[in-house]
Amino acid sequence: MFKYGGYAGKILEIDLTTKKISTQQLDPKWAEQFIGGNGFAAKLLYDKVSVKTDALSENNALIFMIGPLQGTRIPACGSRTAIVTKSPLTNLFMGSYFGGHFGAELKFAGYDGIIISGKSDKPVYLYIKDDFIELRNAKGIWGLKTYEAQIKLLKQLDEKRAATVCIGPAGEKQVKMACIISGTHASGRGGTGAVMGSKNLKAIVVKGSKGVDIPEIESLEKYTDELIAQFKNNPVTGKILPEYGTTLSVDGANNLGLFGTRNWQTEIFDRYEEIGGNTFKNKYAIKHSACFACPVACAKVYKVKDGKYNGSIATGPEYETIWALGSNCDNSDPASIIKADRLCDDLGIDTISAGSAIGLAMECYEKGMITSKDTGGLSLEWGNADTILQLIELIGYKKDFGSILGEGTRFMGKIYGAEKFTCECKGLEIPAHSPRGLPGMALGFATSNRGGTHQDGRPTAEKGGIVDRLVHKGKGKYILNVQRQTAIADCLICCRFTESIFGITHITEDLVELLNKVTGMSLSINQVIQVADRVCNLERAFNVREGASRKDDSLPYRVMNTPIPSGPSKGQFIPKEAFNSELDSYYQNRGWDIKGVPKKETLVKLGLGYIVKDLNL
Repeated sequence: MFKYGGYAGKILEIDLTTKKISTQQLDPKWAEQFIGGNGFAAKLLYDKVSVKTDALSENNALIFMIGPLQGTRIPACGSRTAIVTKSPLTNLFMGSYFGGHFGAELKFAGYDGIIISGKSDKPVYLYIKDDFIELRNAKGIWGLKTYEAQIKLLKQLDEKRAATVCIGPAGEKQVKMACIISGTHASGRGGTGAVMGSKNLKAIVVKGSKGVDIPEIESLEKYTDELIAQFKNNPVTGKILPEYGTTLSVDGANNLGLFGTRNWQTEIFDRYEEIGGNTFKNKYAIKHSACFACPVACAKVYKVKDGKYNGSIATGPEYETIWALGSNCDNSDPASIIKADRLCDDLGIDTISAGSAIGLAMECYEKGMITSKDTGGLSLEWGNADTILQLIELIGYKKDFGSILGEGTRFMGKIYGAEKFTCECKGLEIPAHSPRGLPGMALGFATSNRGGTHQDGRPTAEKGGIVDRLVHKGKGKYILNVQRQTAIADCLICCRFTESIFGITHITEDLVELLNKVTGMSLSINQVIQVADRVCNLERAFNVREGASRKDDSLPYRVMNTPIPSGPSKGQFIPKEAFNSELDSYYQNRGWDIKGVPKKETLVKLGLGYIVKDLNL
């Protein structure tokens, strides 16, 4: 048994070039220093991927990692998995997460993670059944869409209850916004699917029959029952999410005047009710779906029952997708959004990046910056649902105009002279949380080591009125504390919806208690904060080693120069002076220099002195 509870105690290593399969024992000191999940993966990525490695070369690593909570009954935690790699979209650190059942099955099989390196000479898939591990020919599933491939694999293996991850045609063709699909869940951001495709790895199937070792199991069971009661009694996790999923966020964002429309030209969508929570719930919802051991059941299965998209069915769309393929493209047809969401999942495409690229293309078309000659004859008028679906298909198969969109909006901005209209940070498209109206979130986008993600900084406190979103001053320290909380959540791999229980704005004693209850550790809150800072600084060092600095902690031109034109948040934007002041504060509190590089004393204090030489400090 591993020294601490919740861990399997070993990590699986797969070299696709040599076909060598091996395991490494997990060092207990790693558990103390990095906890698990993203912490383990960040350490491994830093050590294994050398500077300036091509993200789509065999020298990049693709790391699937879990933490101590996976396989337990802890609500909204037992299922999740981290995927960490160097992103082909940003050429920087990338961590992407997904729910479902994969993380639990990996733990049951006896592993805390899988490190995949090299490149197979032919398409393969990885089959894991406890201690039996084998690479198999993927000839029969290469080229298939994700749902079809997963169903075919499980049928061939006669493993109805196994968990899978899979890429679609977009990943196979190394589209830079390609994602990885697990069941119906997406690990969406940063091109992880392209990395998997570059290695000729189509899928992973895992089935386990082992348990999870917990030091004080009876105590944990009692604690878990208390947590489940808290989740059920909380208005967010007990009522809103079980009933609506994330779709009600459409209504909330639009009511604040923060619902990006027409590529963020405006932030009011006058037809928001047509794609809002009540529409999806009352007209299209047919089933609730839950991740492993989660009482929230926030996922919803939607089906179109009439009209031109009759028969379309998808698990989702979630709020981000409704924005990306809805208001961001001026599309108010919910049936088409359901169809588009399923198409993105089938092809293996990130809906946020795809919708952002399509929205930018539509704005460029509107302004005459691109014409039908550029698009292969397609007319890109706002709100044309059929065009959106055509473009998704072209992106997924890397064909014609879609091959340009699939490179991401930073690339599009450069070739079309549309840099002032792109809405990305570090090359990763920002999601559906207004940086103009949420200054803390804006700083979170800018300083995230991953780029334009709402999963490091969070919009929850500002949107919910817990923190004043009209005030810019103090957001540097605020977002640092939020990022500490999300860093630990990603080491444990908690769903973001647990913030309603374990804390929204900072690491709480409740979160520390959760960690200690499962593992049997006795870490203090200050020690846990140090773990968070260690992981964030390691990610930052990876990026600095790649050449990133203050210049990359920036916001889109529109966010800093064009106030919101109408609605409840009219006039809001992020002035350059206010942003730079809070960025300075953020760096100071992080222990970084004015260029955004961790100071030598900061790294040494965090036990990262061995990387000082890599940063020439």
